[in-house]
Amino acid sequence: MNDSSWGAPQGAGYGGTPEMRAAPAGPAYDVHDAQHTRPMPIVPDVPDAGRDADDRDDRNGGASGRRGVPPYRDEKPQEPMSTAPPPPQKKRAGRDLRAAIGVGVGLGAVIVASLFIVKAVFIGVIAIAVVVGLWELTSRLQERKGIKAPLVPLAIGGAAMVVAGYMRGAEGAWVAMALTALAVLVWRMAEPPEGYLRDVTAGVFAAFYVPFLATFVAMLLSADDGPQRVLTFLLLTVVSDTGAYAVGWRFGKHKLAPRISPGKTREGLFGAVAFAMVAGALCMEFLIDDGTWWQGLLLGLAVAASATLGDLGESMIKRDLGIKDMGTLLPGHGGIMDRLDSLLPTAPVVWLLLVLFVGSS
Repeated sequence: MNDSSWGAPQGAGYGGTPEMRAAPAGPAYDVHDAQHTRPMPIVPDVPDAGRDADDRDDRNGGASGRRGVPPYRDEKPQEPMSTAPPPPQKKRAGRDLRAAIGVGVGLGAVIVASLFIVKAVFIGVIAIAVVVGLWELTSRLQERKGIKAPLVPLAIGGAAMVVAGYMRGAEGAWVAMALTALAVLVWRMAEPPEGYLRDVTAGVFAAFYVPFLATFVAMLLSADDGPQRVLTFLLLTVVSDTGAYAVGWRFGKHKLAPRISPGKTREGLFGAVAFAMVAGALCMEFLIDDGTWWQGLLLGLAVAASATLGDLGESMIKRDLGIKDMGTLLPGHGGIMDRLDSLLPTAPVVWLLLVLFVGSS
């Protein structure tokens, strides 16, 4: 999720009173101000001799033949016209909504089709998303920080981790995670030792952050009603994001975490919680076997919290790297990692709660 999705951008405008907004004199006077202010007449200096002649004409009472009468005596300077403040700007979304909606619908169609037709195809979709996400993350780390996390062992181990989680559950996921971390340590030994600790630390972090958390989606799918569980997980996360965006864009005034993500608001968080709890109650009642509506309320609350924390976590990473998006692969969204930011930490939360509520099979 991008930063702009939680609140409205600050509108530009003039501050102060109309007198304070009048055009300043001197070098700061620009073309915009010139359109609103009438210039003062410029008159050349009059010699002293002309002033003496003018005084003599005044004493003689003559009006004709007067010399040296300064023209500014009979003219009054024009008062500057105060500028009217521009009309308030309408709130606008911080991303291309048409592209975002189009890409979102396309991805949703691919996911739903693969999810309910052949489970193995959906496992392949997860593995591809993991590999692309690892590529984006390691590329940004190298570009912005000079950190060379080994991509090859991460990509192979990440895909194997997803398959192991689907086939062998949590035990298989942990074993694959350990082997992937070991492969990162060994692979990096082929290069000079400078920066070894930094690179392998980033590699182990990437292995945990992307493929290991994504493995819980595969574990959700392994249950008898796996497609319904995965669909519930996806729906709640998307609804939470949508509620935060809609409420924050319309009513957002109080910043949630201005130092991390200035676009997110407390009102947006309330919207995420409300939307996710309603969606959770509906999903648990109609999609999950033996589920009840009150379990859905708790599930929706937990999803809103984990999705928000996941979004803030990636915002911290991007701020540290000095970038806005992890990639440009998805128009209107950014990169794959910009869409996985709230999904990844939410997957283990949904898996755990569903196991507690209705069991693992």
